[in-house]
Amino acid sequence: MPKHAAALALIALIALSATARAADEAPWPDLKAAIFGDKAVADGSAFMRVEAPQRAYDAAVVPVTIRFDGGHMPGRIRAVTLVVDKNPAPVAAVFRLGDGIADPTIGTRVRVNEYTNIHAVAETEDGSLFMAAAFVKAAGGCSAPASKTPDDALAHLGEMRTKNLDAAQIGAPSRVELLIRHPNYSGMQMDQIKRTYVPARFIETIEVSYDGTQLLQVEGNISLSENPVVEFSFTPNETGRLSATAKDSDGAVFTGAWPVPATM
Repeated sequence: MPKHAAALALIALIALSATARAADEAPWPDLKAAIFGDKAVADGSAFMRVEAPQRAYDAAVVPVTIRFDGGHMPGRIRAVTLVVDKNPAPVAAVFRLGDGIADPTIGTRVRVNEYTNIHAVAETEDGSLFMAAAFVKAAGGCSAPASKTPDDALAHLGEMRTKNLDAAQIGAPSRVELLIRHPNYSGMQMDQIKRTYVPARFIETIEVSYDGTQLLQVEGNISLSENPVVEFSFTPNETGRLSATAKDSDGAVFTGAWPVPATM
């Protein structure tokens, strides 16, 4: 098991033991200690916020954006950890931002297993940590059936596409979505035909680069939704290619590449 996957699994086990206490007790203090140790986590609400629906339409596909106000940031954001407090695997993703990411605002979609806070913790270049949170009312997202049967999901496994990349212009900030076809099985879902649980299989890592320069690195988990999405901003300073590589927990590797500006 890769080092990051082992760490996320350990955090999940710590979270499960923590939530064995009173059901209404907030797990965040224990989670914060498990993930960040004794490092101070300051209030970041002056320059960052978590945007998520107060009541989710679909608990298995909850859109979340960690938005930053560049004018008030205390320094360059190097990493963002997204935590769905009451999920079985609370660390949904860790986003590591390269130098090519000017605006650290990140979007994705997560599963939500019960009414919970969603925390985002940003790390600056000097290692300082800052936090924002939002409360989401949703339940059952981690065990909700996948939209495709396992056979259908395998037929398109790892296919990638982008949204908004065709509007990217050289020298201008561009906001892009990367979408990966993958069931991101949580291990808690039942095959509705065979009536057996589908083994966990999920995207573990995503790496995005532009002409060989890394833009974004994502460490994922079962709390990311089916067909994972990551939305980010970058500024292409010259004609090149946006490339992505994703690896899942079964060891499969998926790749995609797109010219910028897009060819018509």
